[in-house]
Amino acid sequence: MVAWRPIALTALVVGSLGLVSCMYLFRYSPDRQVADVAAQQAIQAASDGATALLSYSPESLDRDFANARSHLTGGILEYYTKLTEQTVAPTATRQHIVMNTKVIRAAVSELHRNSAVVLVFLSQTTMSKDKPDPTTTSSSVLVTLTKVKGSWLITKFDRL
Repeated sequence: MVAWRPIALTALVVGSLGLVSCMYLFRYSPDRQVADVAAQQAIQAASDGATALLSYSPESLDRDFANARSHLTGGILEYYTKLTEQTVAPTATRQHIVMNTKVIRAAVSELHRNSAVVLVFLSQTTMSKDKPDPTTTSSSVLVTLTKVKGSWLITKFDRL
């Protein structure tokens, strides 16, 4: 005589595992891939923005500042515009300050559908008329981004 209970139990377990596997493959896995793509886009936007905000030369200030503003939105855009016009541009021109910034590493701290926070580690090299030898410093910033019309733009930029 055939024992149907063990066969039915085995079929139920195998079926349940199959269902869970299908749910993972068709629901979780694509969402995870989308999140990975969004994270990479946020990291790239934060890195590009940090480099643009903190790199300038007296010979190309207008172009440098316009490039930096293209990475900003909201209150930080207004603040940056005022800061560069009233303080940075006159000082950079007068003292012939050249600032080059490179991103060493960056990682997502928070990721949501339309916002992200990225930790960015930077290496900055500064030269000026008074100090012609390059001075290199390291720093880190916490960059908050918001998705605007499909693009990640900086809404907050905090030095740590």
